[in-house]
Amino acid sequence: MTLIQELEQYRLENKITQEQLAKELGVAFATVNRWLNGKYKPRKIQQYHIKKLLNGGK
Repeated sequence: MTLIQELEQYRLENKITQEQLAKELGVAFATVNRWLNGKYKPRKIQQYHIKKLLNGGK
């Protein structure tokens, strides 16, 4: 499973919108939307914060 697939699974399991997810990650809604639609990949710093979020903030 890719990082983006894990992120989408996290979003669905926690019943949050893409907008809420964007706020948690400190990025724009459009950024999250583009990741989840496969238009862009997160940069390294963004990948770090996604992994941190998926691991419970640890």
